Amino acid sequence: MSKQPACQASHAFFSNTECAYFPCHKGADPACFNCLFCFCPLYFLEDCGGDWRMAKGVKDCSGCTKPHELGGYERTIARLKDEFARRRAQAQEEGES
Repeated sequence: MSKQPACQASHAFFSNTECAYFPCHKGADPACFNCLFCFCPLYFLEDCGGDWRMAKGVKDCSGCTKPHELGGYERTIARLKDEFARRRAQAQEEGES
């Protein structure tokens, strides 16, 4: 396994260079490829902010490197926080009805 780039905090970066699929996205920079979100936590969101397409009824994220790039951790966490806040507000509205 490789070390994180100097520009990445240790809690926000993990690179598994020994993985049989590393890097799992074509064209990705292996020196800065972040494996932390190997399975994207935004996968089930239709509006995940990534570059995906539908393939035979399945969300295909193989063309998306956003969670794996520099800044991907921060973008992913921010999107999760936004989604949690939206769902919390929606639940509160439904509870008031």
